[in-house]
Amino acid sequence: MKAHELRNKYIEFFVSKDHTQISGASLIPENDPTVLFTTAGMHPLVPYILGQEHPSGNRLVDYQKCIRTGDIDAVGDPHHLTFFEMLGNWSLGDYFKEEAIRYSYEFLTKWLSVNPDKLSVTVFAGDDGVPRDDESAAVWRALGIPDERIYFLPREDNWWGPAGEAGPCGPDSEMFIDTGRDSCGPDCRPGCKCGKYFEIWNDVFMGYRKTLEGDYVPLARKCVDTGMGIERTIAVLQGKKSVYETEVFAPIIAGISKLSGVTYGEHEGQDVSVRIIADHVRTSVFILGDQRGVKPSNVGQGYILRRLIRRAVRHGRKLGIDGKFLSALATVVVDMYGDAYPELLDNRDFVLTELALEEEKFSTTLQKGEHEFEKMLPNLLKGNGRVINGRIAFKLYDTYGFPIELTEELAAEHGFTVDTEGFDAAFQKHQEVSRAGAEQQFKGGLADHSELTTALHTATHLLHQALRTVLGTHVGQKGSNITPERLRFDFTHEAPMTAEQVQQVEDIVNSVIARDLPVSFETMTIEEAKAQGAIAFFESKYGEQVKVYSVGDFSKEVCGGPHVTSTGAMGHFKIQKEQSSSAGVRRIKAVLEK
Repeated sequence: MKAHELRNKYIEFFVSKDHTQISGASLIPENDPTVLFTTAGMHPLVPYILGQEHPSGNRLVDYQKCIRTGDIDAVGDPHHLTFFEMLGNWSLGDYFKEEAIRYSYEFLTKWLSVNPDKLSVTVFAGDDGVPRDDESAAVWRALGIPDERIYFLPREDNWWGPAGEAGPCGPDSEMFIDTGRDSCGPDCRPGCKCGKYFEIWNDVFMGYRKTLEGDYVPLARKCVDTGMGIERTIAVLQGKKSVYETEVFAPIIAGISKLSGVTYGEHEGQDVSVRIIADHVRTSVFILGDQRGVKPSNVGQGYILRRLIRRAVRHGRKLGIDGKFLSALATVVVDMYGDAYPELLDNRDFVLTELALEEEKFSTTLQKGEHEFEKMLPNLLKGNGRVINGRIAFKLYDTYGFPIELTEELAAEHGFTVDTEGFDAAFQKHQEVSRAGAEQQFKGGLADHSELTTALHTATHLLHQALRTVLGTHVGQKGSNITPERLRFDFTHEAPMTAEQVQQVEDIVNSVIARDLPVSFETMTIEEAKAQGAIAFFESKYGEQVKVYSVGDFSKEVCGGPHVTSTGAMGHFKIQKEQSSSAGVRRIKAVLEK
C-alpha cells in the first residue's frame, strides 16, 4: 500500500464511522510558546481536549504534518525522520476505550489486511496513582488477541502526558506487528529495540487530569486521541526494512543519486549522507512551504530550518555534489506532495528562492571558516603538538558555522588531528545552556489558557485589525507567540512603522478595550466566514466548519480561541517593540498592563 492510499483509506474509514474530516494545522503552532513546531496530530486539538467545543463536532479525523527536532543528529540511520505525517482520529467526550480499540482492530485487519496472528498489543500496567487498564485488555481479548500477546507495561511505555506540569493525560494501548525477525532473548517484547516488533498505532485514553500537586483526577469528559505515522506504517505494510526504501523517499534519493553519481545501498557511509539530505530537504520544503512558512534565521523555527539546510548542503559536499542542488530536490518534494498539501504549490517560488539563498550564504560561511582556519594555521604550526584544541574547533563551529568534519578535513591536510572530545565537551556545554534557556522560554506548558494568556490572545485580534486600519489591508498575520508575560505578533509589511503609527495602533486597541465590547463566536463554513468579511489567512478545506470570533463591531476573524467574553477587563495595551522579523515581515511585542 502506498502513502496516498493509506491516507485516503484512513479518512474514508473514519468518515464511515461518523467522524468529520478536518484540515490539518500549520507546522508553526499559533499562540503556543511550548514547542517550535507541531509535533503530533493532537497538538492543534489541545484546546478542544481541554473542553472547548469543536465546530466540526465531537468525532474528528485528519492527517497532520509534524516535525520533531529532538533527534536531528540521529537522522541518517535507516529509521529516524524530522518530518512525518500523522493520521489521527479523536473522540471529544463521545466514545472511549471499547469503540476506539474496535475501530483500530477493524481498520488494521479488514482495511489494511494485517494478519491478526501477527498483532501484539500493550496496555497500562497500573501504579500507585492509576489502576491497571484491565478494560482495554478485556476488549482486546474479546477481539481474539490471546493473553500471551497482551503485554501490561509500566508508565514509561503506556502513558501519555500531560504535556505541561498539569493537564489531561491517560493510559494508552499500542499495537505492534511481529516482523518475523528472531527474538533477541527471553525479555523481548513489544517496544524492544531489536526490531522484532514494529509499532503501527497508538490509542491514547485521556481519562485523567494531573494536578499541580501530582494527583490524578478522573475527567468527567473523557477523550480519545489516536496516532498512526504514515511513513512507518507503509514501510511495514510493504515489508521494507526502512522508511527510506518506500516511495515516499525513492524519488528524492533518485535525484540525489543523479546529482552525486552515488548509488544508494552500496556503501553505508554514503547511504547515511543520502538519508540526511533526503530527510532534511523534505522537512525544509514543508517548513518553507507552510501556511505560516518561516525563513532561515538564527532564532526559533528559522534556526532549525537553517540547521537542516546547512546539514544537507554539507552532506551533499561529502557526496561530491558540485554547485547548488537543493532547489532541484525541493521541486521533487513539491511535486510529490502538492495534491495532499496544496500550500506547497502555492508557495513553490518562495521555497525554491529561499533554499537557493541559504545555500549561497552557507557557501560564503564555508569560505569564511576556511579563511579563519588559514589565519590560525601559522600559530598552530609553531607549536610542538599536532592536535587542534577542541575549544578552537568549537569556536569555528559556533562563530562561523563551520562543521567539525570540515575542520578535521583541513587539519588532516596539514598533518593535524582535532581534539574531538574537547569539541564535544564544549558543544555539550553549549547545548545545556541552550536547553536551559528553552526550558525557561517554554515553561508555561502546552496551550496555557490562563486568564492572562486568554486576554493576550484576544489582544492579538485587536492588534491585527488595528494594524490593518493604520497600515492597510495588505497586513496579514504571519505568526504569533504568547507567554504569560507578553504577546509577539508577526505581520506582513515592508517598512518599519513610524512612532506615530505605533501610537495610533496602541490608541485604537485601547479604545476598543475601553468600550468593553462583547466577544462572541459563530460556527459557519470558511466560505460563509469570508462572505461576512472575516479575516481568514490560514484557510481550512472547502466546506469545513470554523469558529468566527467577533469583537463587537470592531473585528471578525476565523480562530480557535481562547478569548475573553468582553474587552473591558483586559488591561492597558502597550507596544514594547516594533522590529523586523524577516524580509517583508515585521514583529510587534506588546503587553497588557493591569
